[in-house]
Amino acid sequence: MKRVLIMYWFFTGLLVLFFGAGAIPDVLLVPDAVKLFEHLGYPNYLLPFLGIAKLLGLTAILIPGLPRVKEWAYAGITFDLGGAMYSTIAVGDPVSGWIFFLIGFAAIAGSYVYYNKKQKAAVSIPIASITN
Repeated sequence: MKRVLIMYWFFTGLLVLFFGAGAIPDVLLVPDAVKLFEHLGYPNYLLPFLGIAKLLGLTAILIPGLPRVKEWAYAGITFDLGGAMYSTIAVGDPVSGWIFFLIGFAAIAGSYVYYNKKQKAAVSIPIASITN
């Protein structure tokens, strides 16, 4: 169980760092984020919405309980990253930039897999060991 918890927090920390660092400039309309969005062909008004959605998703993943909300948060963050990767491919950005997307997908997958392992391990703990 200890290994599962360590791996869960490693991947979840990476996920929060990766998406949190991307969400804050979006919410604040930082000029570099606006420039990137314009390069991708999206309107600027979409930036704060996506930034807030990322922060809400990360919050849902971090707070205890709410398993169904967590599932939707993982899905939403996956869709966000998938859409971003597709957009960069569509505008012809170089393949060398894909490493950030691969790191992001690895963080999402690792956090999600270990979240589910953590949930299963918590359910499988015998009642007698909890009361003693």
